[in-house]
Amino acid sequence: QVQLVESGGGLVQPGGSLRLSCAASGSIVGIYVMGWYRQAPGKQRELVASLTNAGSTNYADSVKGRFTISRDNAKNTAWSLQMNSLKPEDTAVYYCNLGGISGSWGQGTQVTVSA
Repeated sequence: QVQLVESGGGLVQPGGSLRLSCAASGSIVGIYVMGWYRQAPGKQRELVASLTNAGSTNYADSVKGRFTISRDNAKNTAWSLQMNSLKPEDTAVYYCNLGGISGSWGQGTQVTVSA
């Protein structure tokens, strides 16, 4: 069983930056993709960014050029999402994920972008 713990959410003004971190523990052998999803009120959960063991990344069109996903260690047990030039429409609960839609999820961390 895998446990994921997020940190780093909060309130930021438009144009600001935040860094989200995720730490994984448990049995993660053989899992090849890590990522971040978000869910805004009244909307479906959507993929924000993903990173494979091979280093391939994928980003939602709405965050390309502003967000960067990265691995924090070689064991794939920690990864981050650097969010720059934040916009009000980035406001959502952000979830870290390991293993895709059918994989493991963190508890979520609130990101609010507001003046």
